[in-house]
Amino acid sequence: MGLLSGKVALVTGASRGIGKGIALVLAEQGATVYVTGRTVNAGDYYLPGTVGGTATECNERGAASGGKGIAAVCDHADDAQVAALFERIRAEQGRLDILVNNAFIISEDLLDGKPFWEKPLSNLEMWDVGVKSNYVAAWHAAKIMAPQQSGLIVAISGFAAVTYTYSVIFGTSKSAADRMARDMAIELQPHNVASLTLWQGLTLTEKARDNLAKMGGRMTKSITNMTGSSVEHPGRVIAALAVDPDLMKRSGGEFVTAELAQEYGITDVDGTVIPSARATRGSPIWKPIAEVDYRGK
Repeated sequence: MGLLSGKVALVTGASRGIGKGIALVLAEQGATVYVTGRTVNAGDYYLPGTVGGTATECNERGAASGGKGIAAVCDHADDAQVAALFERIRAEQGRLDILVNNAFIISEDLLDGKPFWEKPLSNLEMWDVGVKSNYVAAWHAAKIMAPQQSGLIVAISGFAAVTYTYSVIFGTSKSAADRMARDMAIELQPHNVASLTLWQGLTLTEKARDNLAKMGGRMTKSITNMTGSSVEHPGRVIAALAVDPDLMKRSGGEFVTAELAQEYGITDVDGTVIPSARATRGSPIWKPIAEVDYRGK
């Protein structure tokens, strides 16, 4: 039996990258993990990974603990598809314990260095899938979690929330997702549901490796000089959060993933202790609501 046996999780944007890594860890720890993505067939996208492939790997990783993966093809820009996804989870499982809002569209010209007025307005897709999509998924999740009086909603974000990184829309999207998670925590608190944000440093996803190989010289040096983590490292932290008896004390906060990992005694898959990038990239703004007078009284 794993730490998360009997738990049901949803990880958005899990065909590859951080979402896939998180899904694998949660399944390995015994959770039933719904994995969403748009890539159905190998070759549909220029990087490897499919939603079905992630689910299959979750089944393999969860074999010993009872965990499994369930593929759910879903475009998080389509609210009707998202609604159908949550209805499926409700019908099949009757509960939801963990939502990881990871899906985020990265515009193809993110690294080209042009100012915002020379980039197309279509780059607002990063708001559609990365901000609005977080709200829609959390809205549906809360309708399941609040009545059961338990749950954890995690937004995957990063230092771009406080430090200029790549583009106006990119940084604004991360900032909005963070504030959204904090304010959701306030309204979820009476229902014993936690909402928080994890700040990733350099994570060695398929896209990051591709960008480093092709355009490393155009990327922010404070990012490229970081010690990169595996895609599974944040999953290990989320698994620890999900079973932390003091989880509600963290609700509403922004946390550097590397710092939480050290607090929980978590290393990366190869035993590496991932250092925090706080000194070079900036510090979180929002503290857990248990620590602040969030209504300004």
